[in-house]
Amino acid sequence: MSEQHTIRVAIGGDHAGFPLKDSIVTTFQDRVTELIDCGTNSDQRCDYPDFAVAVARRILSGEVERGIVVCGSGVGVSVAANKIPGIRAAICHDTYSARQGVEHDDMNVLCIGGRIIGSELAFEIIEAFLHAKYVPEPRHAERLAKVFEIERLGAKAID
Repeated sequence: MSEQHTIRVAIGGDHAGFPLKDSIVTTFQDRVTELIDCGTNSDQRCDYPDFAVAVARRILSGEVERGIVVCGSGVGVSVAANKIPGIRAAICHDTYSARQGVEHDDMNVLCIGGRIIGSELAFEIIEAFLHAKYVPEPRHAERLAKVFEIERLGAKAID
């Protein structure tokens, strides 16, 4: 059994991510301060953007610090989550990316493909994500400030 993480987490996923999401909830509900399951609760067809939004709402309200979203590939939830201002999401199917995404980029949502990786690897990736802390070194902070400016400007950032 892994150590307890002092962190509040929201998790959600669509029908394709449901089996892995369900395993993650079972495994991590006692490893974090609080784990909020935003659904889905079955393998019945549903839409991944709804769960990216549900998890993002919990982060943006301050109810949780981090989120995990799971769909078939991880791509759909990543695309949807990154449309939401204040959310920094990435697909991570390895522990290095999950840890570095938080340490360098202040990633607050981990996206996983439930049809891409198995549960044991997913658990290791989640451990890396939850254990990591943002390191506000000047080079990281400068890059993150540029990301925030792109977010603020929206489509005008490419003009």
